[in-house]
Amino acid sequence: MNKRLWTAVGFAVVAGAGWPLLDVAGAQTLPPAAPVHNLSETKPLPGAPNLNPKSNGRTVHLMPTVQGARALAKARALAPLAGGPLVYHAGGSIMPRVKLYAIFWIPAALQNGGSTGMPVAYQNLQTRLLADYTANGIDNNNTQYYQIIGATGTFIQNAAGVNLASGLAGFTVDNAPYPASGCSDAATPGNCITDAQIQAEIHGVIALKGWTGGPNKLFLLYTSSGEGSCFDSAGTSCAYTQYCAYHSFIPTSPPIIYANMPFGNLSVCQVPGTPSPNGNAVADAVTDVASHEITEAITDPMLNAWFDSSGNEIGDICNFDYGANGWDAGLANQQWNGNFYEVQREFDNHAGGCVQLGP
Repeated sequence: MNKRLWTAVGFAVVAGAGWPLLDVAGAQTLPPAAPVHNLSETKPLPGAPNLNPKSNGRTVHLMPTVQGARALAKARALAPLAGGPLVYHAGGSIMPRVKLYAIFWIPAALQNGGSTGMPVAYQNLQTRLLADYTANGIDNNNTQYYQIIGATGTFIQNAAGVNLASGLAGFTVDNAPYPASGCSDAATPGNCITDAQIQAEIHGVIALKGWTGGPNKLFLLYTSSGEGSCFDSAGTSCAYTQYCAYHSFIPTSPPIIYANMPFGNLSVCQVPGTPSPNGNAVADAVTDVASHEITEAITDPMLNAWFDSSGNEIGDICNFDYGANGWDAGLANQQWNGNFYEVQREFDNHAGGCVQLGP
């Protein structure tokens, strides 16, 4: 099926703009959607990490550490029917044209008085990745995924947000102090913020900058070296132990879709020996994490659209799988706008596997 162009009643219907399913005679129909569902209702495979922890009525979707990703891959290999595809769940939302915002939270000190750190080169590489992401290899693969809201279907477009020349809609550095440690992260004792504290920071920065939430906007919150996080005060899923990052949404009107981006950690959030195309191994590792989170947020921003029966999203199935390095003398697997990156492949439902470019 060619999803990009449907022909009916003598005229073309462009999928990316949305089409009235009930009024288009003769159009090829999309596969039936799975029942209404969300990630909080799924159960991981035996032996796999729980990527969708729940607490106080909230759910986030985790990008696991390398160890967790290996456990997931092993669990999938042992489950005959766990190889995909991703399934669309009725009424689920996607982000047709994403606008990306970066918030770099860098106070003068950690909660325990220790030093914070986030080099300018680290920040610059992250904003460059956000600017380059749209309309390139991984984003091209996203275009096979869609939503059906009421009688209208819409595909993801490999394009920057409306009225933007690139995917980056804005960025800022916030030097406000971290709040009192709200959790206990074994990797960063005494320096830990909860998801509730992360949400409060994002709310505050959005108000300060005059930004607004919305169904096509993703806010990535980057924290400094030495700062950890856990989903809740009880220590349900923590940075560097269970996850490298996660994404979720705040159910305001309009919603605020966000990603928690802890500082890069090569020991648990990068496969040993992975090349660094920009000569900055920690920052390069975080561009991979950011690409993972952006891709998953685009295809499943409200945690109710595209995932498999075990609660895995598009990035989980291919986590830390880079494929062949055909750029920058073997140091990179992607070249976007003349810039080089080493980012994981993503799942292609058409190909039934992980790809660098699609569909």
